[in-house]
Amino acid sequence: MHVLVTGADGFVGRTLVRRLIDDGRRVSAAVRPGAAPGADAFTAEERAVVEWLPLELADAASVRDCLDRPLDAVVHLAGVASGMDALGDPGYAWTVNAAGTARVVDVLAQRRRHNGSDPIILVVSTAEVYGRGLPTLRRETDPTAPCSPYGASKLGAEVAALEAWRRHGLRVVIARPFPHTGPGQDPRFVVPAFAQRLVFARRIGAPVVKVGNLEPVREVLHVQDVVDAYARLLTKGHAGEIYNVAGGKGISLEQLLLRMAAMLDVRPIPEADPDLMRPADIPHLVGDAAKLNAATGWSARTPLDVTLRQVLDAAAN
Repeated sequence: MHVLVTGADGFVGRTLVRRLIDDGRRVSAAVRPGAAPGADAFTAEERAVVEWLPLELADAASVRDCLDRPLDAVVHLAGVASGMDALGDPGYAWTVNAAGTARVVDVLAQRRRHNGSDPIILVVSTAEVYGRGLPTLRRETDPTAPCSPYGASKLGAEVAALEAWRRHGLRVVIARPFPHTGPGQDPRFVVPAFAQRLVFARRIGAPVVKVGNLEPVREVLHVQDVVDAYARLLTKGHAGEIYNVAGGKGISLEQLLLRMAAMLDVRPIPEADPDLMRPADIPHLVGDAAKLNAATGWSARTPLDVTLRQVLDAAAN
């Protein structure tokens, strides 16, 4: 199977590329123009077996050039991944996430018409498309009501991809991952941010830790479990379907912070920082992955403490 991964230089993309290599797949990796292909994330042997391609989603010609090759599968990860970045420039988030996805599926639709190419296309969305709601497990049949530019632009990507499935018969599958982390994630995201601040507080002996809103309840999946779900969906996902990637267990950000602090034997004093507050926090975001489990046999396997320990160790090194 020849798989193209867009956003291969991102946190999840790097993990997925390594997984596909280990699975014996032929991998093409699309990265931002000028990005060093896997300079820090891959061994020389891994870099050598991957075809590295530049991709700029805002440039139609770049998208065409990147996808102009025989492919069995495409995992579309590229996009604006940070909610704060999307909030800072909602128009750009829509250009990259929604319009960029529309460009990707349009090129693949053209190839299907001209030469019969028929890859499976896994479009990675986000659980944030559900928006606010009752504190219950979110299911794929629940209404979508995003309350952030990030969530809205990712829902736009879903709409574009599924429209191409209906009109062109593209084998589009949508994944909605719930929050996930692991070593190497950018500290703009909550778990590595907590780890970085707690490790620093322990190092200098300062008890105060800057925080945002600690009331929301979130899942904390390990990135390797999430990537396992993507790999399974490439062979067992059904076209036109949406799958939650979720563990079904939530924890408040306050309890998450205290749990991580206990692992470091520190007793933090949380101090609210207005710059860390998100104006549209979703109070409760925990998912039901029964549909994914039924289709692929997937379930989240990494214990939370193992995930947190790995992130803390990475922050300390």
